[in-house]
Amino acid sequence: MDKRKIIKIDESKCNGCGLCVPNCPEGALQIINGKARLVGELLCDGLGACIGECPEGAILIDEREAEKYSEDKAMENISKEGPEVIAAHLKHLKSHSQDDYLKQAYSYLKKHKINIPEEEVADKTPSGCSETMMRDFRKETKIDSEVTAISTKSQLQQWPIQLQLLNSTASYFKDADLVIAADCVAFSFSTFHQRFLKGKILVIFCPKLDKTLGMYLEKLVAIFKQNNIKSITLLHMEVSCCSGVVTLVQEALKKSGKNIIVKDYMISINGELV
Repeated sequence: MDKRKIIKIDESKCNGCGLCVPNCPEGALQIINGKARLVGELLCDGLGACIGECPEGAILIDEREAEKYSEDKAMENISKEGPEVIAAHLKHLKSHSQDDYLKQAYSYLKKHKINIPEEEVADKTPSGCSETMMRDFRKETKIDSEVTAISTKSQLQQWPIQLQLLNSTASYFKDADLVIAADCVAFSFSTFHQRFLKGKILVIFCPKLDKTLGMYLEKLVAIFKQNNIKSITLLHMEVSCCSGVVTLVQEALKKSGKNIIVKDYMISINGELV
């Protein structure tokens, strides 16, 4: 047994929809008695490809004592699913820079004489992990020496801004227009302050890395219930795990019983409004 990262399923949130299962080509997940179950610790690599597909936010990454992950056992399951699933798994490992596992995967394929036309299927196969795939935008972005001048004054109205630190009864929430954003948005969208934040109250969190989503849900419910929130602007990145921002807010609105105007915006990984 090793202490390592491995997924954890909150059964109280899981509705058994099964969307996570096909996004775990390693075969670590199954739907049993109406709930997603981790059926093999040695099949779960802990990289979280399944997280972004859970509409209920029921899957988290935990760090605990667990059976050591086996790439050979994972490949045994994956190789039965055909070339596109194998290619998806290889891209999954590459995007997380898992060089050792990648070598083991190729070794397994070679040993069992499985030929993978990876280049032919790569474009058809979503990796499920684009949120961590390394990208260098320097060659893609043309730098304009005559950038149009914009106001650089901060539009931040309050402090703190991280959801875990916010007090639901803070005076600035009264009659507020909220911006609820994933952590990466402000760093990715160059005019975040001018385009979205002016005159609004900001709430930020990360739906993938933060381990307090249950507490976040209750905090948002309290904010919605205890204050006359006029509108909500949702901002999240295009990567799959970031959809958790939308899921969490929708669930909080449902639990609060409030009907609040919601505007939903997606930002691409190269900083464009989608």
